Amino acid sequence: MSGPDARTGLEVLRARARRDVDDGLLPSVQIGVARDGELLLDETFGAPADARYVCFSVTKAFTGAIAWLLVGDGVIDARTRVADVVPEFAGNGKQDVTVEHLLTHTAGFPRAPMRPEEGADRAARVERMATWRLDWPPGTQTEYHATSAYWALVEVIDRVTGHDFRRLFTERVAAELGLPDLVLGAPVDQQDRVQRIRGVGDAGDGTTLGDHVKETGEEFLLRFNEPEVVAAGVPGAGAIARAADVALFYQALLHNPKGVWDDQVLHTVTTDVRNTFTDSVVGAKANRSLGLCVHIPHDGPTSRLSPFGGASAGAYGHDGAAGQIGWADPRTGLSFAYLTNGYDRNAVRMYQRGNELARLAAACVS
Repeated sequence: MSGPDARTGLEVLRARARRDVDDGLLPSVQIGVARDGELLLDETFGAPADARYVCFSVTKAFTGAIAWLLVGDGVIDARTRVADVVPEFAGNGKQDVTVEHLLTHTAGFPRAPMRPEEGADRAARVERMATWRLDWPPGTQTEYHATSAYWALVEVIDRVTGHDFRRLFTERVAAELGLPDLVLGAPVDQQDRVQRIRGVGDAGDGTTLGDHVKETGEEFLLRFNEPEVVAAGVPGAGAIARAADVALFYQALLHNPKGVWDDQVLHTVTTDVRNTFTDSVVGAKANRSLGLCVHIPHDGPTSRLSPFGGASAGAYGHDGAAGQIGWADPRTGLSFAYLTNGYDRNAVRMYQRGNELARLAAACVS
């Protein structure tokens, strides 16, 4: 749809997003919708219009974007073994873990520990990774690696480039795309507009999808209210952005207008599904490419929790804790982002909310 119908669709989406704040269910929310490289909607409810948010696992697409640059540069590829770049990593049977395993959540160490303070310190990061052990051989099954795999990924990035991954993201991605508010690791003196995270609601009947992983639970997420944790730039969970930035980042993945990424690499990471193992948490196939989730619609009780809502088959993106969302739909050219600083303890309600918002966003164009 276009013209008045599209405007009506955006108004419906805007009203639905605002309702959760008006009803006291969430402290604030922010939504962004874009198409043809331009914003169609940029709204914030419950916070100043220029508010910024911790992006939780939506972050994984941004960190993945650095790896895609290096693949295009010919510095690494999906088959690169972590231990060949970071020899200290090889212990305890991890010598065969590859970049592909890290990006597809098949590495075999989903719950390997890494505190943000450790990860931000290169020596401590490597020392901790050396102690990690495999739960299963890499590439044989999937389980969500909430933060662990991406700490290994950025150590590879730092080693092969000689630069800090946070700086690389700013210089080669965010700056090129004209998105200065999108950062991995906001310095302590540049966090004034970042919204504090709050736990809201009761678990109710949503406990079965609640804190299934420590690194997606409320206790861990509240640590992002600490300035030093935000500054660490946790590569699987700690980017700072506005929803409009996320929507425009996905427009860049759709169109690559400034040639930030090699076109063939971008085509691969947005279309080539390399992990079709069943995710035991959601009871559906993971459908992961090299750093993104690819939307392959499925029936079943978990479909109503999908962050892709009514997006077309082949849409791609990444969701995150608190029901946050970022995706692009190649068929319609639409990109959508939803951020909030409210962690709803009822996980079913949280993900149903995201699904509903995604459906309304997808309905704005056809």
